[in-house]
Amino acid sequence: MMTANLDLDLLRTLATGVELGNFARAATRLGRTQSAVSLQLRRLEDQVGKKLVRRQGRGLALTPAGETMLGYARKLLALNDEALSSVAGAAIAGTVRLGLAQDFAETWLPRALAKFAADHPAVRVDLRIDRSAHVLEGVLRGNLDLGLAITDAPADTRTVATLRPHWFGRRDRSWRRDSPLPLVLFEHPCIFNRAGTAALDQAGIPWRLAVTSPSLAGLWAAVEAGLGVMVRTEASLPPHLRGIGRVAGLPPLPSVRVALVEAEAEPAPPVAMLSGILRQVVRDALAGRRPRRAA
Repeated sequence: MMTANLDLDLLRTLATGVELGNFARAATRLGRTQSAVSLQLRRLEDQVGKKLVRRQGRGLALTPAGETMLGYARKLLALNDEALSSVAGAAIAGTVRLGLAQDFAETWLPRALAKFAADHPAVRVDLRIDRSAHVLEGVLRGNLDLGLAITDAPADTRTVATLRPHWFGRRDRSWRRDSPLPLVLFEHPCIFNRAGTAALDQAGIPWRLAVTSPSLAGLWAAVEAGLGVMVRTEASLPPHLRGIGRVAGLPPLPSVRVALVEAEAEPAPPVAMLSGILRQVVRDALAGRRPRRAA
């Protein structure tokens, strides 16, 4: 029995359309017409013998078979891109100016840099670890080529993940409702500060400023010392801390997004390579993580 071979170009069209949230945008990214993208999707469905996409409103959504195929498409494309980049890695040189939110410096960054260095040993990385607002500003001003940061702006094509913030503090401390809640906060500006204080104000819970710092490590140290509570996501959470939101009766918080932003619409090869690796590392980390219950 002859086995059909999947066409990687067709798989890339499927994966790009899902990544961008729109197959019209995928057509632009891939340099094809919308009719060509539609034809590619039909060809892929013919290859697998299953319907992969269906109409949903004005757009398209994946069927259960499409969801399964997407998972395999990403794995096959990652292997394909890894093989090509490994062969061509020594030929790619230059510098990438990368900005990264402090939240990801000890979790996602080491994996991304290790893979990038293995694939592209001749590329220099100028790294800036900072607050998200400063990272985004650095990319906007052209001082950084690439930035991975947290934002509360509406989701768009730059969004690579959506995270839910929680309240964190010492579980052995009693946070009395009849006295202002001590907060551990980044210096302004910080979206977590805005979200946390707004939620407390709306819930009628008094609060006071206990600790401020421009350093995330300093803030976690203050939380571990029992000086107050902090709003953050599990992406930067020390392994021995847990959420206290429910046990302390604190209000829920709105989701935030992780954005991967590039300074240029057509980035240089080293920037594009590192951008792809960061996107994959984030996706793999979130897919393989079992979130800890935020009590």
